Amino acid sequence: MLKTINILNKRARFDYEIIETFTAGIVLAGTEIKSIRLGKANITESFCEFSNNELFAINTYIEEYTFGNQFNHKARSERKLLLNKRELKSLARSVQAKGLTIIPLKLFTNEKGMAKLQIGLCKGKKTYDKRESLKEQDTKRDLERIKKSF
Repeated sequence: MLKTINILNKRARFDYEIIETFTAGIVLAGTEIKSIRLGKANITESFCEFSNNELFAINTYIEEYTFGNQFNHKARSERKLLLNKRELKSLARSVQAKGLTIIPLKLFTNEKGMAKLQIGLCKGKKTYDKRESLKEQDTKRDLERIKKSF
């Protein structure tokens, strides 16, 4: 199979504190998988929402396939996520009770070539938390530079 595709949502780790992660399958229409395999997708602005006890990825951008015809897909549409019933119930309970959100973290293809979406149960960070995480990144970077020089 072709190389695996990893499309990351770097903004999610900065804006949210990730409590738990899940791997979900995605229901895709015709040419969407071809665009994903070319790496033409973006999940930075997307989020997940429940509708009739089913989980959907909202605002996920998958570029239209350039060699597609009239049956090409829409770039932004709701895409159903596939999880176990037990996982869906626990996610729904935690979103309702605790006020947490579900954010896509990574869009990737597995060894079989199927598209998967890693989602995270997240809690929003405050601005001072974001400053702390930036300070930690700077100190780690400085320590690595010092270690490298010796």
